[in-house]
Order: sequence, then structure tokens, then C-alpha cells
Amino acid sequence: VIRHRDVRASYYGVIDKFRLQVSEQSQRKALGKKEIIATLLPSAKEEQQQKEEEEKRIKEHLSESVFFEQTLCQPENRTASSGPSLLTVFLGIVCIAALMLPTLGEMESLVPLYLHLSVNQKLVAAYVLG
Repeated sequence: VIRHRDVRASYYGVIDKFRLQVSEQSQRKALGKKEIIATLLPSAKEEQQQKEEEEKRIKEHLSESVFFEQTLCQPENRTASSGPSLLTVFLGIVCIAALMLPTLGEMESLVPLYLHLSVNQKLVAAYVLG
């Protein structure tokens, strides 16, 4: 049994090494040895208190920094846009139009041949639209 008698918060996280040597009682020669590394950790109660103190410090720091940002920076007058952007709407319309165009190989169409799309091109338009 190994006991740490001088437990202080300043010793938390300190790494200690213990060496165990096994030998026969009549001989001095060691049959084996093992080094054990031990780290002193705070109890669950102390750890909870430390976390709460850390959270309080972080909250205080954040509230101070937000206060300074609000007092130092001029508020910007931005209007919040609702709905999809113009680029998204335009891209959706183009994809829908591409899907409505005839596929390559369709002969009975009033659309010029250069506007006939391949199956792969239509798949890309459907993927982008989805």
C-alpha cells in the first residue's frame, strides 16, 4: 500500500515513479522489477469545484469582452434577408430548364440540336437541383 500523505492542490498533475523489485528472501539478486507511474488527481468533488470556477472565469471574461466590443464598435445597420439568395434561385431555374430540354437522340423536337443535352448532363442538373 502506497499512501500520499502530503496532498495539496499544487501537487495535482505531478508525476511520481515507484519501482517494485521482486527478490527471494535469502538472496539479494532481484528476480524482476517494474516501474509504476502515478499521477495525483483531484477528487471528483474538488474537480467539480475547479470546473465551476473555470466556467465562472470564462463567463466573466466573455461578458467583459462583449461589453468592450459593444462599446468600441459602431453598430452596423444590416437588413436580414429572408429566403434563398438570388444565386440559388437562378441556379435552380437553370437546372429546371436543363431538365426540360430534350435528350440527345430525340429527333422529333422543335429545339435546335445544340440545346439537346446528354443523360450525364441531365443527371448533374438533377443532382444540383436536389
